[in-house]
Amino acid sequence: MRQGSARAAAVLFRRGDGTVSTPLYQLKAEFFKTLGHPVRIRVLELLSEREHAVSEMLPEVGVEPAHLSQQLAVLRRANLVRSRREGSTVYYTLASPQVAELLRVARSILSGVLAGQAELLADLQAAQQNPPPS
Repeated sequence: MRQGSARAAAVLFRRGDGTVSTPLYQLKAEFFKTLGHPVRIRVLELLSEREHAVSEMLPEVGVEPAHLSQQLAVLRRANLVRSRREGSTVYYTLASPQVAELLRVARSILSGVLAGQAELLADLQAAQQNPPPS
């Protein structure tokens, strides 16, 4: 990133007292770090379908209850999910439908990347089977 671009981004986040808050690109990096765990992604995928009780998610996610609880806590702190208690059962839902949209976009991007890789692999395999004449 060019120095001027970083400075411009920081200027956008000046507080009233003149101090600079965290630049948006840094906040985005932290956001994507939060998403950077397979259990968290699986939980968000499940919650994209509908609200789930923790007990419903356990067999789908395939981790120990304590591990699922830790990952749900990370998602709660990041305000990506919300919880509610009904008796002894805790239910989770997405905090915003945009989270489900983000997962759909990620799937679309990955599909395109994998399709391109599959095409490249097919080209490489064809070249190995039919080497050019010397």
